Amino acid sequence: MNKPKLHFSHANSYPAGTYRRLFELLGAHYDVQALDMHAHNPAYPVQTGWPHQVQELIDELTSRYREPVILVGHSLGGMLSVMVAAMRPDLVRCVVMLDAPVVAGWRAMLLRVMRRWPVADKLSPARFSAKRRNVWPDERAAYQHFASKDIFAAWAPGVLEDYIAAGLKPHPQGVQLRFTRENETEVYRGLPHHIGGLVKDGLAVPAGFIGGDKSVECRQAGLEATRRLVGRNFRIIPGGHLFPMESPEMTAKTVHEMITGLLPGVCKNVLAGGAFA
Repeated sequence: MNKPKLHFSHANSYPAGTYRRLFELLGAHYDVQALDMHAHNPAYPVQTGWPHQVQELIDELTSRYREPVILVGHSLGGMLSVMVAAMRPDLVRCVVMLDAPVVAGWRAMLLRVMRRWPVADKLSPARFSAKRRNVWPDERAAYQHFASKDIFAAWAPGVLEDYIAAGLKPHPQGVQLRFTRENETEVYRGLPHHIGGLVKDGLAVPAGFIGGDKSVECRQAGLEATRRLVGRNFRIIPGGHLFPMESPEMTAKTVHEMITGLLPGVCKNVLAGGAFA
């Protein structure tokens, strides 16, 4: 029996190859595919609310698959996935958001208003990404740069190596990040404030959410709107915003459990049992 198709969308600044270990684990049950890098195709420029990134994902799904697929997305990828599920449910079997909370209510209004203020960048990750170092003399120097930071030191063994392999390209002075800091910054600046409105009446497909118990992003966004959207399909697991990199095994197991709950009885022989049983 063919494995169910699972399309994964990555977080801002982390190309799909960063999730190699997670994909391998999920591959025990699913045919896992992904777009290498969102927000870098000139045909889909980054603007407020990410309309072109949503269209890019829709175009990717319609060109790659002939039937609805499971959508799983982390952060940026989770928000894109839920917007696609709201706009084109015919393309989606279910959606699982990984630390991608729905921003709604007063928080969404504040986000919308803040864009007009010069101080906006100082209150978002854009303040870091705009000045992020992006060139090193070689891969080893880049690895040492990231490994010295707490956020990357928390990653599971091998994941930082995957990020280095997937995230760098040649530069006249050595190597540089493939995911440009300019595009990363524009993604942060364009964070959607309208998702709450898109999903206020729910989705036509099953949806679930998995968040990290130490996620600053979840605390800032609030989880009330997300809980209303997914109902009982809501899980909090140990880790920060980047828990898929910190704990690929736990993430794969939790995602698999979530999907089997969202799609009961679908492809039982494939979804049940196996590596995560």
